[in-house]
Parts: sequence; structure tokens; C-alpha cells
Amino acid sequence: MKKVEIYSTPTCHFCHMAKDFFNANNIAYTEYNVASDLAKRKEMVDLTSQLGVPVIVIDGDWAVGFNKPAVAKMLGLV
Repeated sequence: MKKVEIYSTPTCHFCHMAKDFFNANNIAYTEYNVASDLAKRKEMVDLTSQLGVPVIVIDGDWAVGFNKPAVAKMLGLV
């Protein structure tokens, strides 16, 4: 099973789409709310050099934004 993490904010539409995708495909994930968790926000910026969300990390590989085909590929669903 792959380790899936998502750095998100409560008001981010694409973050909600990503989490809905994970839930629909029974993908367990850990969510970090970077609107309130400053340490995780810094961790995200250190990783990506930007503040855009969602940041999706799958087994150490990361992507900014929610590109459904790319995330499905990263998860081995296609």
C-alpha cells in the first residue's frame, strides 16, 4: 500500500476533489491543514517552493494541484 499525504486548506475546491477521489477509490491518506498547521505549511513550502494547494505526496513523489490522471498513475490505478 502506498503512503499518501495531502497538504490542503479547508476552502480549496481542488483539495476537496482530490480527497473525494481518494475516498471513492478507497485510498487511505493523511491530510495536513496548512491553513492552521504552520509547521506543515513550512514543510510543504520547503518541498515545493510554493504555497499552492493541494500538494499530494505519494511514496515521496509529489505533485502540486489535482490532476486526476496523473494522481491515478502515481497510485498505480491505471
